[in-house]
Amino acid sequence: MPKTLDFFARIGLSLQIVKTALAAAVSWLVATAVLGSEYPFFAPLASILTVQVTVADSVDKATQRIIGIIGGVMVSLLIGHWLGTSTLSIFLTVLVGMGISQALRMNPQVVSQVAVSSLLVLAFGLQEEGYAVERVVETVMGSAVAVLINALIVPQNAIPEVEKSILALGNQGTRTLAFLAAQLRQTERGQLVGRQETDDLIAATEKSIKALQLAEQSLKYNPFLTSKRTRLSRLAIGVKRLEHITTQIRGIRRGIADLNSARIFKADLQDTRALQKAMEATAACITLFSHTMVGPPEKHLPALLASITEAKELQNLCLNTLRSIGTDRTLRDVGSILTDLSRILVEAER
Repeated sequence: MPKTLDFFARIGLSLQIVKTALAAAVSWLVATAVLGSEYPFFAPLASILTVQVTVADSVDKATQRIIGIIGGVMVSLLIGHWLGTSTLSIFLTVLVGMGISQALRMNPQVVSQVAVSSLLVLAFGLQEEGYAVERVVETVMGSAVAVLINALIVPQNAIPEVEKSILALGNQGTRTLAFLAAQLRQTERGQLVGRQETDDLIAATEKSIKALQLAEQSLKYNPFLTSKRTRLSRLAIGVKRLEHITTQIRGIRRGIADLNSARIFKADLQDTRALQKAMEATAACITLFSHTMVGPPEKHLPALLASITEAKELQNLCLNTLRSIGTDRTLRDVGSILTDLSRILVEAER
């Protein structure tokens, strides 16, 4: 099935497009059978606007669409009752209909369609008895069909994308911290050590958070993916901890940049090998942590715990170097780096 979907996607027929076309056809059929209307345009129109990437988004768009059409019908009937069908009534109907939709912060597509719906009701609803009510019923039918099709036919499962983003974020965190470890002896005044690498890490973190949010949306209102919610809860914990780790790495970068710009390593802390080893060992834990959260824990957890133990020992060895530091500023900044390293291990271990 995934290979078939990929093939059609390459020629422009994505799953969402197929679902939209099917929803439009089915809603036309249902509206015709139930209402007996020869041309129930509002039903497929509602379906086209309702089908979204996730079921939650479809429910949201369906709600907006139904509220919009009801509001548009009321505006059309009210204005049409007093002014009939004229240039002025058309202007006021479109103006008020779109204005109300905009005030309710509806989707731009829905705002435009409310104006179209209001115009059609104004043009035909005054002459045909029951026309306005039928259009509302058609909209409800089309929206309901779209939500059902979106939920029943290959419902989106965004969890694999979350897993992929977590692994990428873990690897980026390891690379960034290892890079910072190699920059400890950069002594050019004012140099922003690891700025680009840290920015890349922040971007990876934001991408992972967005993937998680999309996955949460894909499971909302979808009874066919309830078994995935436990899995997603575990992945959400991993994303949150990696986000905290990113914060600690940013703090380490700022600490190293401050020490380098003040030439502290050259003056007060000439031997940085112990700190470098501690940073490198801690960096290795980040990738192992991401694999533990995504893969079977029993497969990756032993390696993670062993790596954490090693990193803790190296961090403790770094404490011995603090005795040789002669200035309070250096002691404070180096201590801050070690504190951030320790917090990274706390996030990876708990």
